[in-house]
Amino acid sequence: MTTTVYKVTGMTCGHCESAVTEEVSALAGVTSVAAAAATGLVTVTSASPLDDEAVRAAVDEAGYELTGRA
Repeated sequence: MTTTVYKVTGMTCGHCESAVTEEVSALAGVTSVAAAAATGLVTVTSASPLDDEAVRAAVDEAGYELTGRA
């Protein structure tokens, strides 16, 4: 298992957290996602390392911006 923490801008509430969690959870191999609007951090656990661009695309689809790894 691999755990990676990403920094996401624009999340302000529980709805934001849910939107990001839903999109990132849909990526192949993802086993859990914990988004925290208060810190802007999204912790992703996956079976193997994820492609950062795939995570960026999922966050973008949710309407937010991935600014990099935390």
